[in-house]
Amino acid sequence: MQFSVYQESHIGGRKVNQDRMGYSFTRDALLLVLADGMGGHLRGEIAATVALQTVSALFQQQATPYVKKPQRFLEQAFLAAHHDIHRYRHEHHLPETPRTTIVACLIQHNTATWAHCGDSRLYWMRDGRILARTRDHSHVESLIAKGLAQPSERATHPDRNKLYNCLGADSLPKVEVSSGAGMLPGDLMLLCSDGLWSMLPDDELVRRLRSQTVVRAVPDLLQAALGAAGSASDNVTALAIMWQGSSMIDSMGASTLAAAELSTVISTESLPQDLHSTTINSAPVPEQAAAPSTETDAFDDDEIEKAIAEIRGAIEKSSHILK
Repeated sequence: MQFSVYQESHIGGRKVNQDRMGYSFTRDALLLVLADGMGGHLRGEIAATVALQTVSALFQQQATPYVKKPQRFLEQAFLAAHHDIHRYRHEHHLPETPRTTIVACLIQHNTATWAHCGDSRLYWMRDGRILARTRDHSHVESLIAKGLAQPSERATHPDRNKLYNCLGADSLPKVEVSSGAGMLPGDLMLLCSDGLWSMLPDDELVRRLRSQTVVRAVPDLLQAALGAAGSASDNVTALAIMWQGSSMIDSMGASTLAAAELSTVISTESLPQDLHSTTINSAPVPEQAAAPSTETDAFDDDEIEKAIAEIRGAIEKSSHILK
């Protein structure tokens, strides 16, 4: 298993960076995770941190050296993170539960499976085309799906920031999980927060990632988003990989890669079966965290309205607390 990886986050114009990202891998499996603590909520960065720690810790428990049921793993890991965020609130006597969006991708045996809650996005790209993109759990996306709003309204619609799904809410999150997607050498996976995708159209994301290696493209994307947003920029975060599956350096030629680019290439073929590596700080996972999840259905219209109202109400409460 071989891939090139780069991640970077910028605080933008905010006082706190509530975005978190990281990756973990074994000889046969790679986990990418990005979480965006929800703005307006007390300690959103804590929710994002707890989410990453829980998902990564469960990966290290179950990837031996690969995860047996990737879709079930992602759903259970997200629900475990949701419960751990609530546990943190109770243990630290917070007046409100911190909340976060999250997106994760598990790649093993040249197959990618991803899941998300909220509007942190994943893009799967090949040969300058987007093969798949997660659909935001927002009111405007719900309206677009019903034909009540146009796709061109995504950036300007008054309901574009109203989310109905996240970790840490009063109700269980609805984890949207993909089916397995076959990866080919040269495929790109980009995970990013809304501070990035809301500032740059999809075709610009594709163009910049296609024309540069990920070690050059990710910083370029962040700077472009920061420039577009100006002093009011949100936190901007991206984690990207170029998948190879076999030998990347041999196919590209070592002489064509700068030292900084070579440092981002990871080959796991010679790793021991029981070795785990991660950029995410580890944390103990409570025994109940890995318990089987209950079945969850897709949101209906009433649930969407209720979830939006509950989240907006929590934001208003947090705003008063922060004042």
